[in-house]
Amino acid sequence: MFHPRRTLRALLLPLLAGLALTALPAQTAQAASTLTNGGFESDGAGVATPTGWSEYGDTGASYTESGGHSGSYRLSHYSASAYKVETYQYLSGLTNGNYTLTAWTRSSGGQNSAYISLKNCGSSDQKTDLPVSTSSWVRIVTSIAVTDNQCTISVYSDANAGNWINVDDLTFASGSTGLSVKGADISSLAKSEAKGGVYKTSSGTTGDAVTILKNAGMNYARLKVWVNPADGYNDKAHVLAMAKRIKAAGMKLLVDFHYSDTWADPGAQTKPAAWANDSYSRLKTDVYNHTYDVLNALKAQGTTADMVQIGNEINGGMLWSEGSTSNWSQLAGLINSGYSAAKAVSSATQVALHLANAGDDATVRWWFDNAKTYGIDYDVIGLSYYGYWHGSLAAAQTTLDDVASRYSKPVFVAETAYPFTLAQDDSLENQIDTSSELVTGYPATAAGQLAWMNSVASIVEAVPNGRGLGVFYWEATWTAVTGNGWDPTDATSGNGWENQALFGYDDKALSSMAWFSHR
Repeated sequence: MFHPRRTLRALLLPLLAGLALTALPAQTAQAASTLTNGGFESDGAGVATPTGWSEYGDTGASYTESGGHSGSYRLSHYSASAYKVETYQYLSGLTNGNYTLTAWTRSSGGQNSAYISLKNCGSSDQKTDLPVSTSSWVRIVTSIAVTDNQCTISVYSDANAGNWINVDDLTFASGSTGLSVKGADISSLAKSEAKGGVYKTSSGTTGDAVTILKNAGMNYARLKVWVNPADGYNDKAHVLAMAKRIKAAGMKLLVDFHYSDTWADPGAQTKPAAWANDSYSRLKTDVYNHTYDVLNALKAQGTTADMVQIGNEINGGMLWSEGSTSNWSQLAGLINSGYSAAKAVSSATQVALHLANAGDDATVRWWFDNAKTYGIDYDVIGLSYYGYWHGSLAAAQTTLDDVASRYSKPVFVAETAYPFTLAQDDSLENQIDTSSELVTGYPATAAGQLAWMNSVASIVEAVPNGRGLGVFYWEATWTAVTGNGWDPTDATSGNGWENQALFGYDDKALSSMAWFSHR
């Protein structure tokens, strides 16, 4: 936790009411073409204006102090009263091209805004909000195209009394970042619509949920497929129908094979009833035939899957007990059967393996080390990351960075979500419904939901070497609709997740859909 270590000076340059810190004072004469003092080590603690940097606004709220990310010192923004301050550095003489700003940050949260940005670079300004993290450092990036040989690096806070940020180890180097996947799981949509579910734009016009999501910036849809579900939804026929809509909207498609008639997750990997008595050898054929059948039907109608998951949250394996992680050689055979089927339909389709709990690096590493030992084939690693269950953003970042490097594979967050309210819209108690369950610094509001999604997107974007593919929201369209509950065998079962949809209780698109426009 941050504790100011000196008496703050009287605030300088009090801002005129309403003045925004977008215009900079005259650029410093000693502008350089490389970032100076990005680690804030040049001056020691208590320096008001660090070497190489300039300040604007309530400058008493910006200073260096002990406790760096790697070195001895860091930049901090803090004041006991509300403040707006910018710490910036102007670079000139740059070779035009793409550049990435990297920073290690911590933040109390609570600010009106707190971010790093690149601006006055000739192209549209780019910024990344600081995730809320009060103890652990989190690495974030911001990328921009420099087109007129100059750029301003900025650290900005518009903060309430007592809010603070720490920033350290900034680097500015050639390269670009961004997410290729800004997706959502919409597996609930077909049944919702059939049961009377309605979806509206933010202004209240009833429309097609797929179109509304696409217009918000969503570019990838995820659909689960069950083998023979009791309610007849999330089966091959419904996946085929929804795939046509997804592809017609210009989105890509991820097909999530559960290899079950119902939910498959770390606590349940129940074989489909039709396969229940099959031998291990026969199960390999079952997996191949089912995978091939669904994917080939998609290809035949012109909606080839862009990515598939062979299993859903398979921390303990799949198709228990034959495919349990207590028998890795058999699990490998089953997964590779699915992989082979997917590639037989389309060699371009990426095959992902999906585990829960991105905050647990040791378990994820154990699993994929075994995958390597037993020759399991895959292209991409997907991890579920629910911050109220799976640990801190810093812990998830550690795992994402580690597995991307250790296995030289792209990674993505296959599932994440956050509540926009703690209230419920049906009779079933929600999974997350008390403030004590929330992630510190992220309120159960549409703004909190948006901040959470941008924070998750930012740690994926920051995975080194461009290996962070993106994020899927779970579950964008699962609103409270009578008959569309969680249990496919029980039409009266409710929905414990409607407060984590991206449509509100008035059926309108929430402002949190803005996360789809993340860089």
